[in-house]
Amino acid sequence: MEPSAPAFVDPATWWFPMKDVQRIAIVDPSDATREPLRNLLLGVESVWLEAECSRYEFFIDVARQSTPDIVVVSLDADHAKALQLIQQLTLEYAGLPILAVSARGDGQSILQALRAGAKEFLTAPVVLEELLTALGRLRNARGGTDGQLMPNGTTRAESMVISIIGSRGGVGCTSLAVNLGCNLAQDPANSVALVDLDLALGDADVALDLIPDYTLADVALNIDRLDMTFLRRSLCKHGSGLSVLPHPVQMEDIALIHEEHLGRVIGLLRASYTQLVFDLSKRFTPTDLTAMRASDAILLVAQLELTSLRNVVRMLHTLGQEEELSEKVKVIINRVGSEDGDITLKKAEETIGKPIYWQIPNDYKAMLGARNAGVPLLTFAPKSKAQLSIQQLGHTLTGRGPVEPAKKERRGFFSFR
Repeated sequence: MEPSAPAFVDPATWWFPMKDVQRIAIVDPSDATREPLRNLLLGVESVWLEAECSRYEFFIDVARQSTPDIVVVSLDADHAKALQLIQQLTLEYAGLPILAVSARGDGQSILQALRAGAKEFLTAPVVLEELLTALGRLRNARGGTDGQLMPNGTTRAESMVISIIGSRGGVGCTSLAVNLGCNLAQDPANSVALVDLDLALGDADVALDLIPDYTLADVALNIDRLDMTFLRRSLCKHGSGLSVLPHPVQMEDIALIHEEHLGRVIGLLRASYTQLVFDLSKRFTPTDLTAMRASDAILLVAQLELTSLRNVVRMLHTLGQEEELSEKVKVIINRVGSEDGDITLKKAEETIGKPIYWQIPNDYKAMLGARNAGVPLLTFAPKSKAQLSIQQLGHTLTGRGPVEPAKKERRGFFSFR
């Protein structure tokens, strides 16, 4: 596949945060009208086409599974069924913005759609400017609510982005990223994606024994026609529930990936996943900085040794030049207890001028065994010190509080198990 030259993107407009991405599901039994509407929506950067359906009677189930921000219902295939669907959606999803579309733009058709529960009406064929105006009004009608509407008007929380960067090579960034992602994915309420941004030497796929069909390079090549189906197909699904977007296989493909591409991908991933984890390189590349700027938390991983702590000081100084980045940084000390030197946690905090956010105990045997087996700690050593610490870190970052300790099995006096 020949690489295509990236289209010019105005740096003032290529980035859009999660709160500006509208997840849309459309229903239209007619291919002749559904395809033009679909293509129009795919051309809008702030729109994520979450689902499309060709049967009115199946769309309720589609909405339950995809939980869109906005629903677009075409009325013309069967006017009565379409109005009935709008009424049902209004009853089940209180406050869900519904956009009705019809070639019949007479007053009676518009009134019927609005009475059924639609918030906006557009005449087909839909004009881009009118669509953008209607989407803006629907967003305002939701009162600026972030997240996805669920049944009874509740919302799913906005996605959280976590970037992990090391103070030097070998401090355990990839192991932390992989195991943190797998632990977060254990919660049925979460959908978690890991993006390997160590573009040259990343190995998140190896750590989980995954063989990818697609990589970040394929996504970059198809950025102009990127849709939900292609992006999800590009991610490998691990047995833990974690989805992984690997780094490019060929070194020469690294040049295909630009920060504006990553910005687009981040925006779309945030619209579909509750947590994103980025395993960064150690080189402060433009893509690393793009991920950090989009992050809610930047985990700076170090060890209690001089070179690592010295680099922490340098990195904090660099990140401190952007106030928004500085506030996000949380220093993680990995392999606590393995050092033979005289550097204590207190001395480390004095050196870097910042509190240690988290400590991960040294658990060399469990970590190495999991790595060599190509499985996460929660599978290889679920009760290991490192696994329990990373699990608790995930709970803390997402505001879930402490992990409840496992209950010990009560045995009778004559139990021999």
